[in-house]
Amino acid sequence: MSQIEYHRKKSLSPKWVVGGLMFAVLLIASSILFLFYPFASKEKATYFTEKNPILYEGSQQGNAILQGDSIFLPLSFMQEKIDNTIIFDEKSKSIIITTAEKVIQMPTDSLTFFVNQKPVDLHVSPIITKEGQIFVAIEPLLAFYPIQYSVLKESGAVWIQKNGDRYIQGKITAEDVHPEKLRLRTEPSLKASYTAQLSKQENVMIEGEEQDYYLVRKENGISGYISKKYVQKNKEVTISISKQSEPITIPKINGPIQLTWEAVYTKNPDHTQIPDMMGVNVVSPTWFSLVGNDGSINNLASLEYSQWARSKGYQVWGLFSNSFDPVLTHEALKDFETRQKIIVQLLHFSQMYQLQGINFDIENVKQEDGPLVTQLMREATPYLHEAGLVVSMDITFYAGENNNWSSFYERSKLAGIVDYLIIMAYDEHSGSSPVSGSVSSLPWVETNLQNLLKEVPKEKLVLGVPLYSRLWKEQLNEDGTTTVSSQAMSMTKVKEWLAEKGLQPVYDEASGQNYAEYYAEEEKATYKIWIEDELSLSKRANLAAAYQLAGVASWSRLFGDQTAWTAINMDPNKTLTQK
Repeated sequence: MSQIEYHRKKSLSPKWVVGGLMFAVLLIASSILFLFYPFASKEKATYFTEKNPILYEGSQQGNAILQGDSIFLPLSFMQEKIDNTIIFDEKSKSIIITTAEKVIQMPTDSLTFFVNQKPVDLHVSPIITKEGQIFVAIEPLLAFYPIQYSVLKESGAVWIQKNGDRYIQGKITAEDVHPEKLRLRTEPSLKASYTAQLSKQENVMIEGEEQDYYLVRKENGISGYISKKYVQKNKEVTISISKQSEPITIPKINGPIQLTWEAVYTKNPDHTQIPDMMGVNVVSPTWFSLVGNDGSINNLASLEYSQWARSKGYQVWGLFSNSFDPVLTHEALKDFETRQKIIVQLLHFSQMYQLQGINFDIENVKQEDGPLVTQLMREATPYLHEAGLVVSMDITFYAGENNNWSSFYERSKLAGIVDYLIIMAYDEHSGSSPVSGSVSSLPWVETNLQNLLKEVPKEKLVLGVPLYSRLWKEQLNEDGTTTVSSQAMSMTKVKEWLAEKGLQPVYDEASGQNYAEYYAEEEKATYKIWIEDELSLSKRANLAAAYQLAGVASWSRLFGDQTAWTAINMDPNKTLTQK
């Protein structure tokens, strides 16, 4: 029988077990610490690029040019960041700037620029070009924009501040802190690269905060993030730059505007035959029209008519049209020189004929030329205001893209330029419409008016109303088709036609107007008319009052009768009666 031997295994000492466990814990902890402890990055990032960086709204926005004591900014920077209405006119090689009161022309390579055509001399040219890029001197701009600038030491950055900019003064207050903790980081983390080193007691500007970090800027313009615990906040600073604007004095109108257009095609009407128009306070004769690519204007004005109107208590706003010619309009408005010629002529006519305003009736323009129309108004308004004239412009409701009669109007921009926009709220169904219908149904007007008021302030909007109706003829042809045609009729002519046919109009709920229909057996034709009368006009005036618009304007005086003038006043308490 074999002998079995037993050997007892020697157990580990408790000290070795504890020591091993501690080593393992330390190894794991050190690994975690190595992975997650925010060791500060030693990588330095470049903050500014190239010479004379432009510092604006917290970041670099291109580069300026320094020539002697003069600083020039890229035109592109001015257009994108300061004023998107600045343009460069190719023909005159000039920068054109417009404000509410002034038109500024800065020609290239000239020691003179012009403010409302008055020369201003400089020691250096306000405009230079470099490598095909246009630069404008900053000093002349300070008179027109609420901005200021300084050239920062060390970095050479051009720091541009605008009115209303805010920051908080701060100071680095850390003691016995490793310098790495006082570096500005590109992100709110020590792991991010740094842009600059701060020193103890250094003054900084606090521009923002994120998590436990402030975004601060050194006096040389370089900024970055630093822990809040190293920064002491002091007082808030707001940049205040005031510009004294010259007061605009234009003829005042008591109460809402009640304008009527005087259609003048070849000669002026005999004013002695024009009856009094109760409530009317402005007449706008169609006197001036564009006739040449060079900006020349045809003039049908009459001083005698103007003096008669003023004797009746009417202001006279001479109307200027583009002759509704899209090609002519493009050629005349594409250059600063021809736009100025148009404006100068209108100023001359306003003095010659003792006008109180100019009404711009620009229609049938290609959509891409809309900015040219807006630019004309930017350049014309300061001059006309300087001459004490009211500036108004006629517009249409929006009717879709690529519509020469609608889509070119930059309505919100125009509202910020002129005194009044007059909405021509008619021709819902124009004379060439393939279907008969109202010239301007009330629901159509109100729906479009609500949309327009999203772009145009109510106090600047005048509601244009028609004094004419269209008599529609639906002619049944032998082949079973129907031909639709129409003719415009004055209020008097409509009443005569109704009486002649022995018709009594009925109220049409859909249009909000009185309506009449007549079938001519001998012609195999149906006549239809949606009537502009006291009811319709009163409703339009009440609509203008309900939306608190600036007034009403009627096209045209010749289409109206004596009932029109009392009907279109904006008294909200008028009683409407259906006929």
